[in-house]
Parts: sequence; structure tokens; C-alpha cells
Amino acid sequence: MKTVLINKPFEISVVETEKPTPSEGEALLQVLYCGICGADVASFTGNQPFTTYPRIPGHEFSARIVEIPANSKGLKAGDIVTCNPYFNCGKCYSCKRGFVNCCTDNQTMGVQRDGSFRDYIVMPIERIYPGRGLSAKELALVEPFTIGWHALSRTQIKPSDKVLVVGAGPIGLFATISAVAKGARVYVADILDGRLEKAMHFGATGTINSAKTDILEESMKITDGNGFDVCVEACGSSVTFLNCIDCAAFAGKIILIGNGKKETTFLHSILLKKELNVFGSRNSYPKDFEAVIDLISSGKVNVMDMVSDVYPIDDTKGAFDALTHNDGSLSKVLIEVNKPEDSISESASEASRSVKILKMKSFVYNSENELV
Repeated sequence: MKTVLINKPFEISVVETEKPTPSEGEALLQVLYCGICGADVASFTGNQPFTTYPRIPGHEFSARIVEIPANSKGLKAGDIVTCNPYFNCGKCYSCKRGFVNCCTDNQTMGVQRDGSFRDYIVMPIERIYPGRGLSAKELALVEPFTIGWHALSRTQIKPSDKVLVVGAGPIGLFATISAVAKGARVYVADILDGRLEKAMHFGATGTINSAKTDILEESMKITDGNGFDVCVEACGSSVTFLNCIDCAAFAGKIILIGNGKKETTFLHSILLKKELNVFGSRNSYPKDFEAVIDLISSGKVNVMDMVSDVYPIDDTKGAFDALTHNDGSLSKVLIEVNKPEDSISESASEASRSVKILKMKSFVYNSENELV
């Protein structure tokens, strides 16, 4: 079978490997689409500290079940599915308390263990989620969506809340969609106008171009000098973390999604003075996958608008090169590993959902972008 392999930083190839054989409690899956995550790009460029080489990348994917034993989930051969790629030990203190997303021995596909960029994989049945009518491309976007959804679920957002999302890359945009879906008025900050336009498309009330205006000054104008109820850091930058501290209201909440690569220095008494609640967010829960699949299938959001391009598996290096030199115009890039058998039906499903969303927006949102 075809397998994408990162041999070492900046060296990626498509090679032939043996088709895997499922063990007890596992299913054999034919991979359909894979999304390229920032973690995959970091592995490609040598900036992912947890990746060892050679490594098969990928943890955002959809697949068709080829073989599966009888199971309580009702999954069967031919089903189009997605999967939870975070493997937890089940024995550590976090796992025993139910926090499987932050297992002390977490192994993420494509990072600590081989990933989904190959024709076939085997997966434990409990990690497989039925697609519920979603297309294979939509299902490949579920996992990155769960990252933002899980982060926003860490705090109880009220419809009256004003939320600031700092960073409008794919994860920041999914966080924006999640906050909008939870009823908040969402503002998004970034340095690229193209990304900010995407944020407005996905329901943001307003945007701040922090390269052209002062983010704190604009935040105070938006919030009548009070600051934001919730600030979401989706860049992993020291500067944007400090922005969130400044822009948060007294007794506000800060959620950290971006994986920082440098130390952040600040006088911690500001956290005491403002009595800020700071939440870290890692991976996602199994229930987050179910919630996101339900949200997409409801027709309230069109995740396909997140996709900038689709590359064939034989041109995976071209896709990685494009993202490595991304000027901000690319959001989510997919790799077509295997084309779905019923591709016409897939396209019709996506188109039908797009029409449904357009119809909903005409009466669900008013001129102020509020749900009515």
C-alpha cells in the first residue's frame, strides 16, 4: 500500500509498505482523506519536539471500514467514519480520573506513533465514530474542530458574553465557530485581512487587525472599557498570551489553545489583580467528537468552507511545501488518499448542506449577527 513517510526534516516521500492486519478489538480501515495539521508541518520542518523519525504523519482523517467484528456501536463494513487519534494509557492518574485527553503518556497519531497518511490503518473499535451522513471530506475536519470545541467547553459561555479569539488560523477559526455556536458575540484578532474575512464568514461579530491597530485600544472600544469576558489564545505566541491578559475583563477567562514554543515573561500579580481564570486546553474528549459531528450534520455550519485545497497523495510533498510557505491564504489543506466510491453522492451531500446553511442564515441571524 502507499504510505507517506517523513524520513527526516524536509525529506518526505511516498513509499510502499505492507497492509496492516487488525488484532482483536480492531477494525481495518481504508483511509479516504487526511487533513494536514500544524503539528504535521512542524514534524516536516523539524520543529515538533515529540516527533521521532522516520514517521508517518497524520491524525485528522476519514476512512471506510473494510473489516470489523460484531460490535455494540453498530459499525459495519462500508461505513464512512472518523476516529479519535489520541491514544491514552488508561492507567495514569489523569486517565483514572477521566481526563483521557491529558494522559501523562499520551500518544498522538503522526507524532509519538505512526499516523493516517497511508492507504490502510487499523484502529480500536472504541476510537471509531460513525459519520452520520457526513461526507468523507467533512469527516476529515472533525478532529481539528474538536480542538476548538473542547477548549470553549472548558468554560461556561453565556449568550451575553463577548469573546475575543486571538489568531485566525484553522484552530482559531474552529474556536470561533464553537463560540458562535454556544451563543457568544465573537471578535477575532489577526494580522492578515484574509483570515479576518474568513472569521466574519464563520459568524464573527467583528474583527481586529492587530498589525494595523492597537489590539488593547480596539478591545476597550468594543467592550465599553470593560474587556472581554473570554479571551482565546490560538497562536502559541508569548505576545498573544500577553494580549489576552491585557484584553480580558476583571474576573474574565483566558483559554490557551496555541502550543507555545517560547517562554512568556510577565508580572504574575496581574492575574491576581484582575482575578483571571486561565485554562489550558489539550486535545479533546471522546464526547467532543460526537458533539462536533452532530453540529456539522445539523447544517448550522459548513466546514467545507475551511478547505483551501485538496492534493492527491502522490503530491503530498507539494502540499507540505505549500503550507510551510503559507502566506496566510491557506486554511485547511486535505490529502486525498483514496477517492470515496460514491463521490457524486459525497458532492451532493456537501452541496445540500451548503444550501441549507444559506437558507438558515437568512432567518437565524439578524443585521447584528445575533441569533434570533
